[in-house]
Amino acid sequence: MKILVINCGSSSLKFQLIDTVSDEVLSKGLCERIGIEGGRLELKVRAGEKTSEQVEMKDHRAAVDMVLKKLTDTEQGVIRSLSEIDAVGHRVVHGGESFSEAVKIDERALESIEECVDLAPLHNPANLIGIRACTALMPGVPQVAVFDTAFHQTMPPKAYLYGIPYEYYEKYKIRRYGFHGTSHAYVSKRAAEILGRDIKELKIIVCHLGNGASICAVKGGKSVDTSMGLTPLEGLIMGTRSGDIDPGAVQYLMKKEGIGEDEVINILNKRSGVLGLSDGTSSDFRDLAEEAGKGNKKADTALEAYALRVAKYIGAYAAEMNGVDAIVFTAGAGENNSEVRRRIAGYLSFLGTSFNEEVNAASRGVECTLSAEGDKVTLLVIPTDEERSIAGQTEEVLKKG
Repeated sequence: MKILVINCGSSSLKFQLIDTVSDEVLSKGLCERIGIEGGRLELKVRAGEKTSEQVEMKDHRAAVDMVLKKLTDTEQGVIRSLSEIDAVGHRVVHGGESFSEAVKIDERALESIEECVDLAPLHNPANLIGIRACTALMPGVPQVAVFDTAFHQTMPPKAYLYGIPYEYYEKYKIRRYGFHGTSHAYVSKRAAEILGRDIKELKIIVCHLGNGASICAVKGGKSVDTSMGLTPLEGLIMGTRSGDIDPGAVQYLMKKEGIGEDEVINILNKRSGVLGLSDGTSSDFRDLAEEAGKGNKKADTALEAYALRVAKYIGAYAAEMNGVDAIVFTAGAGENNSEVRRRIAGYLSFLGTSFNEEVNAASRGVECTLSAEGDKVTLLVIPTDEERSIAGQTEEVLKKG
């Protein structure tokens, strides 16, 4: 079965065309900086050929259209027509309490995803665009939604309930849901394999550090807590998202600026995070590291604030699980940005882990161990493979009928 996996992030689109029979990735690529100046498409095909080109993508629909054209291109394509694609698996960020597993997409599923748009305003709309673009361009091809929230359904009430009147949970299901579940599930499982231990015996903290970022406490292979909440806005400082903030500060800002709820949420989602902290320098951690190296104090402060927030969550989850065996960096900045990892690791020696500066500086996008053998806590870098996980779940759903 040839399955096209579409993974729309807030400013990126990853894709892979996977042959599940041969377990072969026929083509893969990344559209990045969607809606941001300096957009780029990176493409790698089965033969190992890599191409990279700068191309502006105003939105996710334009990115999806470009991906499908590349797959069938006479020179770079790996299939003759879109009819060779048997199914499409989509990463969908928010499923609320409606979905605890992957589902075949139909009108009812689309309505439920649409209902969660207010809870994930940067992501669910992008996910829906991807679904609808594929529906229009590949009519009749089955599509499956794999939800970021599903992995976190194992959180206990003490972790997912907020300190507000319980009636609001009963009436509106206001609670912590968590996101990046497919990534956290894959990476924690892979960490257990690298350590050569049964995941049921391990306490792992996964740091998914991309433009959107979250941390997950995985105990015995199950999510017991995570930094994102009702929406992907809670938790860490991110690329453009504020993360944790005093609710009173939001009200104060609204009064001082004379703005409404839509405007303030837009500010917190799209103008905050390291972009806001760096006074508009960039939401991209590569840019920030470069600017900090040139002496840009605001860029440097943004990186320091980010690293501190990550370290605080790691410390909290180590306490919550009463220990930790491994801490894993993954996703865009976690896999590729040595400067981000270095700053975070500077806070972690109290846990009994060392940090190999040489390995860190030389490692980009590959599995590696940043701590020393015998350390109480193992520090790992593991590239996430959400797409392969999504393809597997897509095939399982379709086989069930």
